Amino acid sequence: MSKVIIIGGGAAGMFAAVRAAECGHKVDLYEKNEKLGKKIYITGKGRCNLTNACDMEELFESVCSNKKFLYSAFYGYSNQDVIAFFEKHGMKTKTERGNRVFPVSDHSADVIDALRRAMREQGVQVHLNTEVKSLLVEKTEPISEEKTGDEITAQKHSGKKAKKRMDPQQILGIQLTDGTRISADAVIVATGGCSYPSTGSTGDGYRFAEECGHSVTPLFPSLVPINTREAYAKQLQGLSLKNVSLSVFDGKKCLYQDFGEMMFTHFGITGPLVLTASTVVGKKLREKELQIKLDLKPALTKEQLDARLLREFEAGNKKQFKNVIGSLFPAKLTPVMIEQSGIAPEKRVNEITKEERQTLIGWIKEFPLTGTGLRDYNEAIITKGGVTVKEVDPSTMESKLVKGLYFAGEVLDLDAVTGGFNLQIAWSTGYAAGSSVK
Repeated sequence: MSKVIIIGGGAAGMFAAVRAAECGHKVDLYEKNEKLGKKIYITGKGRCNLTNACDMEELFESVCSNKKFLYSAFYGYSNQDVIAFFEKHGMKTKTERGNRVFPVSDHSADVIDALRRAMREQGVQVHLNTEVKSLLVEKTEPISEEKTGDEITAQKHSGKKAKKRMDPQQILGIQLTDGTRISADAVIVATGGCSYPSTGSTGDGYRFAEECGHSVTPLFPSLVPINTREAYAKQLQGLSLKNVSLSVFDGKKCLYQDFGEMMFTHFGITGPLVLTASTVVGKKLREKELQIKLDLKPALTKEQLDARLLREFEAGNKKQFKNVIGSLFPAKLTPVMIEQSGIAPEKRVNEITKEERQTLIGWIKEFPLTGTGLRDYNEAIITKGGVTVKEVDPSTMESKLVKGLYFAGEVLDLDAVTGGFNLQIAWSTGYAAGSSVK
């Protein structure tokens, strides 16, 4: 039996705790908040989309960063295993559109309760309101940094910089903010990222990793709303659109295109389409503005749309444009489309020219917005970036630099699109870490 410390009482941390305890270890979980699972509680608008019931191929396709690293973890503990776990621990699930899995109750608190029950059954000791300040490690078998003359000469001629060399290290335990030092045979860091800092995700795990010699890739908010420049976007605040197509361009190059739901806000746009787009174009959007185009009628070609407009106009005959166009759009969108089309609201539809009709069609099929940047971590569902996976064993989640140190969940450089895939990463990596403790 080993003494295992889990840092972080979120999805990955609780799952790792349950699994390590099932494997016969003594497990203590430390959470700096007053309760467990604060981020789980707010996910999915309080419903918690806990995984996705898709096939394995789609599961991998939905991962944005380092999907190959997750091969062992996903096959070791799949989405179906996750569903079975929660059903076993008294929480019924249901599958909705897009294979998204939720608690039958639609209450995210039930997910946390199931995890809490599982930890209690396995004897996990939970320490709330207890913040970890640092990891305790020691060097083992020091490696000499001295090089021979031949090695130095070869390095100079190669033109390559010397790689940072780390002495092998071993975990000893943790130190709390009050100075208490607690020993352990293994420590699993599951502190989350930087998103929703109000839930306690303040990037502590990245600091722990770097202090042990690990590299952390650049971090930025992801699955996050996008700021836009146009005044008419603010006019549309609160308007939700379904069955639209959204494309993001850098000049003529299309960086992202998909179909689904989105919503206008006081600062720009959000919703499933936009959040997923942010994972793909976020890095580029931090460097420069990008053009966003909405197809409000993606089921129709321009020719089909023109034919429909003609039918609407013929049916309205002598009616004014403003009284006919309302049948095509939601009420909040109608005045914006009238203004941007350049067609006078009082103009009779039988007087509208072909050129004016084509301008209107252009706005319907390519409604333009300018993406100026991402919202911050307060509105981001996840953090993109993290502990570089090259320094972590993909089968065990153990550090390659520090014996007995493991990472799980968002603290790693792993992320996926919306739909329950990010929580699946947390469950699978947490299970792998908990299973691998020696």
